[in-house]
Amino acid sequence: MDATDHERSPAADTDLEADDRGIFDQFVEGAHTKVSQAPFFVGCVVVIAVWLVSVPLWADLKAWQVAIHTVTSVTTLLLIALLENAGRRSEEAEAEKLNILAEALSALMTSRAFADDTELQKAAELLRDSVGLEERH
Repeated sequence: MDATDHERSPAADTDLEADDRGIFDQFVEGAHTKVSQAPFFVGCVVVIAVWLVSVPLWADLKAWQVAIHTVTSVTTLLLIALLENAGRRSEEAEAEKLNILAEALSALMTSRAFADDTELQKAAELLRDSVGLEERH
């Protein structure tokens, strides 16, 4: 039996097309890419520097402080939501890849070449039991 004759396992039954992602998922991916690069960090430093040198333009120091706190709080809230979404999708993709690798290894271990090795059969059964473990806990 070669790889083309082998029936697909549940972990391998995924839609491999990246184009079916929604607009929000595409936005999150783009935002994650931009936020994790140096220009975004430099932009944040520039905003803070502009805020610091703008103190003479403000009549009230409390209003000056509230301005930066409001901007940073709103930005932080939005970035946390976006980055958590990106992180969750990344973890799901990683778990899926590990499950597929584990199932492939299990299939290899249980092939006819290893049919007489009971220790290997026990290891393959343990490996199969561990697939999807994150969903049970």
